[in-house]
Amino acid sequence: MHNLVFFIALIFILWIGRSLFIPLLVATFLWYLLNAISAYYRKIMPCYKLNSCNIYARKFYNCISVLLSFATVGAIIYLFATQIKPMLLELYNATPILQQKLLVFSNYISDLLGIHIDMNIIPNIPQIAGYIGSSVAGFATSTGMVLIYLIFMFVEQSSFNKKIDAMPLPKLKSKKLHFILNSIDENMKKYLFTKTFISAATGICAYILLSIIGLEYASVWAFIIFILNYIPTFGSILACVLPILYALISGDTWHLSLWTAISLIATEILFGNILDPKITGKTLNISTLAILINLVFWGMIWGIAGMFFSVPILVAIYITTAQFESTRWIATLLSSDGKIPDETQND
Repeated sequence: MHNLVFFIALIFILWIGRSLFIPLLVATFLWYLLNAISAYYRKIMPCYKLNSCNIYARKFYNCISVLLSFATVGAIIYLFATQIKPMLLELYNATPILQQKLLVFSNYISDLLGIHIDMNIIPNIPQIAGYIGSSVAGFATSTGMVLIYLIFMFVEQSSFNKKIDAMPLPKLKSKKLHFILNSIDENMKKYLFTKTFISAATGICAYILLSIIGLEYASVWAFIIFILNYIPTFGSILACVLPILYALISGDTWHLSLWTAISLIATEILFGNILDPKITGKTLNISTLAILINLVFWGMIWGIAGMFFSVPILVAIYITTAQFESTRWIATLLSSDGKIPDETQND
C-alpha cells in the first residue's frame, strides 16, 4: 500500500513539475551531445594523445574541442532558423488547403468503396498543426532556463567526480555509485550520439530521395524525420506516414505517394532496422516491450518531450536497478534476455 501511494505521489510530482524537469532534461541532452561531439574532435587531434602534451596544452585542446562542439550545434541551429523555419511556416499556412484536399480525398474513397466515412473522424490538420506550434512556442519560452542549466553543467563537470569522492560514504558504496554514474554516462553518450548520427543520416537520405521524387517541402520533411527518429517505434512510423499522407493529398496522381512510400519505408528499414542495431549493438539490452510501455508512460506525463527522452530515462533506471539486490528484479524485467549487469562487478 505504501509503495502504491509513493508511486502515485511520484507521478503527480513528475506531472506537476514538468516545467522544471523538461528543461533540465533538454539541457542534459545538449550537455551529453556537446560532450560527445567534443570527444570526437579530441580524437582527431593527434597532438592530444601524445605523452609529451603537458597539462596546459591538454586544457587548451579541451577548450578548443568544446568551442568546436558549440560551433557545430550553433551551425545546426542557424540552419534551422534560416532555412527550415520559414518552410515550416509556409507549410503551416498551407494547412487549410491540405484540409480541404483531405476532405475531397475522403469523399473519393467513400464513393469508390461504397462506404460512408464520418467526416468527424477526419483529422483537423490546421488544429493539429496549431497545437504542435503552440507546444513548440511554449517550449521556446524555457530556452533561457535550458541555457542556464547547460552553462552550470559545463562549469560543474570538472569537479563532479571530486564531489562524489568527498561524500561521506563507505568505500564499497562510493565505488558502486561511481560505477552506476559511469555506466549511465557511457551508455547515454553512446545512445545519444549514435541516435543523432542515425537520425541525421536518415534525414539526409530522405531529403535526397524526396527531392528527386519532387515532393514539396523536402527539407521540412527531412527535418521532421530527423527529429521524429529520436522517438522509438512510433517516431519512425509517424516520420513515414506524414510525408506519405501529404503526397497522397497534394499529388495529382497516386504515383507521387507510391514513390514517397517506397523511398521512406526503405530508408527507415535500412537505417532504423539494419544499421542502427548493428552500430549500437546490444549494449542497452532493453526489452522492446519495456521501451513501448515506457514510451507511452512518459508520453502521458510529459507529452512529446517525455516520448523523446523515454529511452535515456529507461537506460538510467535499468542500470541503477541492476546494482541493488532489492531492485534487480526490475532490471531483469526491463532486459531483453534476462541477463543484467552483475552487481558485484564494480566491487
